[in-house]
Amino acid sequence: MVTIIGGGIAGTLLAGALARANHPVTVYESQPAVGAGAFLALNDRAHTALARLGVEVDRLHATSHPLAELRAADRAGVVRGGAGAGRRMYLRADLMRALTEFAAATTAAIHYDTPVTELNGAGGALFSGGNPLPADDVVIAADGIDSLARRRLEPGRAAEYAGQIVVYGITDRPIQPSSEPSVLHFHRRLDDGGRPVSTFGHFWNSEVSLWFTRLTRAPLPVAEVGSQPIDRWAEPILFGNTAIPGLVEAMLAATSTVHVSNARTVPLADAWTPQAPVILCGDADHAITPAAGVGARDAIEDAAALAEAIIGGGSPAAAMAERRREILAERAKAAQMFRSAT
Repeated sequence: MVTIIGGGIAGTLLAGALARANHPVTVYESQPAVGAGAFLALNDRAHTALARLGVEVDRLHATSHPLAELRAADRAGVVRGGAGAGRRMYLRADLMRALTEFAAATTAAIHYDTPVTELNGAGGALFSGGNPLPADDVVIAADGIDSLARRRLEPGRAAEYAGQIVVYGITDRPIQPSSEPSVLHFHRRLDDGGRPVSTFGHFWNSEVSLWFTRLTRAPLPVAEVGSQPIDRWAEPILFGNTAIPGLVEAMLAATSTVHVSNARTVPLADAWTPQAPVILCGDADHAITPAAGVGARDAIEDAAALAEAIIGGGSPAAAMAERRREILAERAKAAQMFRSAT
């Protein structure tokens, strides 16, 4: 028996993959439903992992938008682009709907509005609503950046503020700015050291128009995180993106509400070695700032590695240890490329 804490991207995908292979699995999710949030991009690696676990590619295509290129303007106004096979843009709610349907078609038991309130890391005993849950062979903690499991297992490895807030907007109606469609455009304002002070990104096609901005500033109080009216944020967004006022104004004018969050990371370099019965995965283990653009892909690849280990009779702890090595190597390579580019 496998218990999963958290019914987000990693937890739902893992549950469906395990149950599809006739492994009994139960998910406990604290929220009444999962699917709110903004949008994200997935590349060919993420789609390969999803398809390998049995998620139908046609279903994914039906719920997403082709993403032809990532294109960023640097300090000198030079535009740099990067095409990539298999990239697609998703509203997070649509991706979660597809993953939930995938899991619901199996014998996976998913309990929403059921928070896990305590964890005994030594024995894997779980308590939800004050009631002890059945003992399990393994517990996968996919309970996000504020993971209860990580706080209990590794209290010194807390989420850290990454120096920027992120504001996500989805326009109330599709609009067509002068930029090229089906491209994720980035406009960055850098300091003298080449570090981003602010970034404005946008994507549009005939069906949807999306935008986000990252602003360097002090973190927001918890009460100011989440859904907010656009009026509260229009002025600081425009002030932080003065190089492209027309584009920003057009996007803001067509948007009524935004989703605001503090960009945070979970340090991974000094993490304890994964050890059964409780194993962290996804953002619970290695959340990264949205600026990296790979958090969802990492969660999907975690789920794939864990599913394949459990189904194949291997060690899920060893699978996550290997995933950590891969993630750290990729982050080091990305940091070196960023230093070279600036």
